[in-house]
Amino acid sequence: MRKVAGGLVVAKPAFWLGWIALLQGCMCLPEPLEPQYGGGILRNADFSAGLRGWSTFGYGSVAESKSAAGNGFAVALNRTRPYQSVSQKVYLQRDTHYTLSAWLQVGDGSADVRAVVKTVGDFVHVGGVVAKAGCWSMLKGGLTAASSGPAELYFESNATVDLWVDSVSLNPFTKDEWAAHRAESVAAARKKTVRLQATDSAGNPLAGAAVSLDAVRTNFPLGAAMSRHILTNSAYQTWFASRFAVATFENEMKWYSTEPAPGREDYTVPDAMMAFAKSNGIAVRGHNVFWDQPSQQPAWVQSLPYPQLLAAASRRIRSVVSRYAGQVIGWDVVNENLHFNFYEGRFGWDASTAFYAAARLLDAGSALMFMNEFNTLEQPGDMAALPDRYLQRLRQIIAAYPENGAGMAIGLEGHFTNPNIPYMRAALDTLAQAGIPIWLTEVDVAAGPAQAQHLEEVLREAYAHPAVQGIVLWSAWRPEGCYVMCLTDNNFKNLPQGDVVDKLIAEWRSTPRTGATDAQGFFEAELVHGEYKVSVSHPALNNSVSRSVKVELGSGSEHYFIDVQV
Repeated sequence: MRKVAGGLVVAKPAFWLGWIALLQGCMCLPEPLEPQYGGGILRNADFSAGLRGWSTFGYGSVAESKSAAGNGFAVALNRTRPYQSVSQKVYLQRDTHYTLSAWLQVGDGSADVRAVVKTVGDFVHVGGVVAKAGCWSMLKGGLTAASSGPAELYFESNATVDLWVDSVSLNPFTKDEWAAHRAESVAAARKKTVRLQATDSAGNPLAGAAVSLDAVRTNFPLGAAMSRHILTNSAYQTWFASRFAVATFENEMKWYSTEPAPGREDYTVPDAMMAFAKSNGIAVRGHNVFWDQPSQQPAWVQSLPYPQLLAAASRRIRSVVSRYAGQVIGWDVVNENLHFNFYEGRFGWDASTAFYAAARLLDAGSALMFMNEFNTLEQPGDMAALPDRYLQRLRQIIAAYPENGAGMAIGLEGHFTNPNIPYMRAALDTLAQAGIPIWLTEVDVAAGPAQAQHLEEVLREAYAHPAVQGIVLWSAWRPEGCYVMCLTDNNFKNLPQGDVVDKLIAEWRSTPRTGATDAQGFFEAELVHGEYKVSVSHPALNNSVSRSVKVELGSGSEHYFIDVQV
C-alpha cells in the first residue's frame, strides 16, 4: 500500500493479476505491478519512500514523480548519455542465480531499454525491453554472479528521452533452490501419475497381479542436425537413429544447396536424407525456405534486379515447400529476420509476411511455421533480438495475415557461449505470452572446459519450461569437424557432450516399471508423457493381458482399468 497526497492509500495491482493481463496479450499496462519477491535484495523497490536507497548513475538527474493515480516512481530526466539513469548498489554472492524484473516507461515515443549490472571490472547485460510512452512495460532478465562482491544495477537506452523506473526486483536463488523449482516444473509439465486397476472377468479387483510398463515412445521430441555424410556412413546412421526423434538437415535443404545455379535444381541429397529419416521413424524440420542474411543467398541471387529476384523467390518457395509438404513437421520460413533484411530491403517491409502466407498455402497441413532467430535466449545485450522485439515481429506477421496465427511457432536457435540461465528462463517466460509452440532449434555451446556442463544446464532449463515443445541440437557430424559442438569423435564414441545427451535421453524416457497391484487391484506410477505397453498377469489365471496406454498432459491423474479374463 502507498500513502499519497490527501491521505488516500493506493495499492499497485497484485502481481498475479497483472501477469494474467500480460499473458492475455496486454504488453503495456497503465500502472506497474508490485515488485516481484518484494524487490528481493533491493531497498525501496517500489519507490514508496521516494528515492531512498537509489542513486543517480552517470552524472544525470533523477527525480521522484507520481502518476494521476498517486503511484510514485523515479524519473531520469534531462539525459544526454544513454547510461544516465537511476541505480542501486547491491552485494552479489558468487555462484548465485538472480532474477531481475522492472517496470519501465519513457517520456516520449519508444526506446530500447537495457538493464546492466556493473561489477568490479565488468558490465553485465541482464535484460532488455522496448519501453513506450503512456504505459508501463515489464523487463524480465537475470544473471549468475561470477564472484562475490559489490555491484550496481542501472538502466541504459538507445535514446536520451526521460526514463521512468518502478517496481524493480533483484532476487537471489541458490543453485539448489533453482534446481528444485526446475524439478517441480518437470513433474508438472512432463509427467503424470497413472493408476491402473486389474480386475477379473466378473469385475472383481485382482490383488497381487504382476504389472509391467514399457515405454513405446515419449512425447517430448529431442533431435539433432544431420549432415549428408549420414547417407554413406553406417556408424553415423546407427548412432543417430538410436537416439533422436527429429532431424534438421544442416545445409542440404537450403537454397544455395538445392539450386546452386539459376534453374538448376538438385534435390538428390535432401531426398535421400528424407528417405533415411522416414525409414527410421525420424521426423524432419524444413530448414530453411529463405535466409534473410545477405551473405547466405545463393551467389547468383545476390545481385538479381527486382523482377528476376521476385521470380526466383517465387520459384524457390513453390519448389521446396511443395516438394516436402506433408513430410516435415515445421518450416523455418524466413531465417533470422530480426537481424537481417535481405528480402525486406528489396521487396518491402512485408516480404517475410508474404513468405509465411505463401508457405502456409503450399503446405496446408499440420506443419508449424517457425520464426527462427538467434540471441533471443543467448544474449541479453543483443537489442535486435530481445524477446520483446521477437514478439513484435511475430505480431506483425500474424496481424497482416491472420490465418498464419494458428500455425505459427517460435524457433530459438540457442547458440550459447556462457549460458545465462536466469535470463534464459526469463526470456522463455516472456515469449510464452504468445501462446504458441516454442522450440529450441539449433542448440550448441562454445568449446571450453565447461562445455558439457553448460550444455546440460541449457537442456535441463529448456526441458523444464512448459512452453517448450521440442529441442534440436546443432551437432551435425562431419569428418572435418562440427559447426561448433560435436557429440562424438569420428569413430562415434561419445565426447563429454554426447554423454550428457545420452544421460538426459535416458532420464527423459521412462524406464520400465514393474510391480504388483494392491488389495484393491491398483498399481500407481509416475510416468513421462508418452505411449506405454502395459502387461498384467496373475498367478491364479492362465493368461495375461497387454494394452497400449497414452499418458498426456492434463490435470489430475489418469485412471485406467485393465480387465484380465479367466
